[in-house]
Amino acid sequence: MELTLVTGATGAQGGAVARLLLDRGHAVRALTRDPRSPAAQRLQAAGAEVVAGDFDHPATLKAALHDVRSVFAVTTPFGSDPDTEARQGIALVDAAHEVDHIVFTSACNADRHTGIPHFDSKRRVEEHLIGGDVRWTVLGPAAFIDDKFGEWTLSGLRRGVLALPMPSDRALHLVAVADIAAVAVLALEQPDRFGGTRLDLAGEALTPARMADALTAAIGRPIHHHQPPLEVVERHSADLAAMFRYFTEVGTQVDVAALHASLPEITWHTYADVARTVPWSGLL
Repeated sequence: MELTLVTGATGAQGGAVARLLLDRGHAVRALTRDPRSPAAQRLQAAGAEVVAGDFDHPATLKAALHDVRSVFAVTTPFGSDPDTEARQGIALVDAAHEVDHIVFTSACNADRHTGIPHFDSKRRVEEHLIGGDVRWTVLGPAAFIDDKFGEWTLSGLRRGVLALPMPSDRALHLVAVADIAAVAVLALEQPDRFGGTRLDLAGEALTPARMADALTAAIGRPIHHHQPPLEVVERHSADLAAMFRYFTEVGTQVDVAALHASLPEITWHTYADVARTVPWSGLL
């Protein structure tokens, strides 16, 4: 059975891809910094071969890539140093020069020189990948729906507030991690169809006001949108502030209807769909 290496296998995207590949009967080698972590152990129990690896140590990547046909590549998460992310992503691409296909998950519109540090670092990896000899597919996920229900959001929701630093009527492209994984696995299974393709991924575009409506319905109590000033966001993260400034002033560009028509195999999830699956009573 042909082997796929999944990087970031204990993270949101990598974990979802690894689990779906396993569910579909594929052989998976899961790369993680800590094979002893609970998430890594769960993947191993599900049938993955879990191996230790570090993008800053090429020897570990070489060992992890032995006998691998394809790679799902995700770089370091938001909050890391952009130069480090670019360096590590390029190192992975270089190490994987003998595989048949690399599916790299970047960010929506990252190829458009957005000026967002953690988008531009992914663009540098994209450019290196596209300039190489290995068949490639680049996925550009929009803002993750799943990220919108973390602790920083929950603290506001407990007060009936959805704090999002955008105007209430400015639509934001969104995508569920499950849908990113579904497209990634489809691309890994059909390299002839998806090789040499860059796809920006979004399930829908939704305003913060409509997000608050969906949360009101899912939680069962009124939720209202509040727009924190970008100056407040910038004190915590200049990168995050740059992203929301771009979302507000420029906005991501995705032809959602055309995307969905081109991928009839994918059942896309909306913000409301995901919100209905959250166990709110135990969180708020």
